[in-house]
Amino acid sequence: MRNKEVGSLISLDDAVTARLKYQGEHFEILVDPIKAQEFKEGNDVKDFLATNFIFKDADKGDKASPESLKKIFGTDNVDEISKIIVKKGEIHLTTEQRRAMMENKKSQIISYISRHAINPQTGHPHPPQRIQTALEEARVSIDMYKRPEDQIKQIIHALAPILPIKIENRKIGVKVPAEYVPRVMGSAKTLGNIIKEEWGKDGSWMFVIEIPAGLQDDLFNKLNSATKGNVETKIMDK
Repeated sequence: MRNKEVGSLISLDDAVTARLKYQGEHFEILVDPIKAQEFKEGNDVKDFLATNFIFKDADKGDKASPESLKKIFGTDNVDEISKIIVKKGEIHLTTEQRRAMMENKKSQIISYISRHAINPQTGHPHPPQRIQTALEEARVSIDMYKRPEDQIKQIIHALAPILPIKIENRKIGVKVPAEYVPRVMGSAKTLGNIIKEEWGKDGSWMFVIEIPAGLQDDLFNKLNSATKGNVETKIMDK
């Protein structure tokens, strides 16, 4: 079995058991509960293991043999088998760990809303604290096992009676003078999807970028900072 570097493993004190019954056999691994759950949700997370071993019974320290792993999984590679166990199995959490994961999920949802939603009355995003207060007032039900984007529609629906809110993308037209193009290119592409671009005869760069509406102010601030205010912008779809 392939070992991982000791420095990449989490503390056993923070680990929980992930279990899988597969083809009539029982397998367990010790994992970081938050990282393992994020991986289970489809995020690109590495180093969620607390040990380098696949167990038949983690509490007893009873390890699965390389032969049995190859027979069931077709490999004895710990990383590959661990991914299967987390994806298809169950992660057992303590009450405190569940509470911590729920708070983490709530923070993810607040961040998602602040980036992707706006107040349709002002056209600007809501501050995170206001979103958090609205979630509490509306007693919104959050599923800690679902990604924010997979439950955001029902959350927005629950918030709507007490908070004017709308999920929206914006298309912004931008013209950057030639001397500032190298400084703008990198930051612009990290904020959204450039759907159209062309170059002026003077070397200026003109493009249309689609971004979550909540990032509009961030985009304008970064463009102004990179060009010292020498940039032209236009909201295309308002």
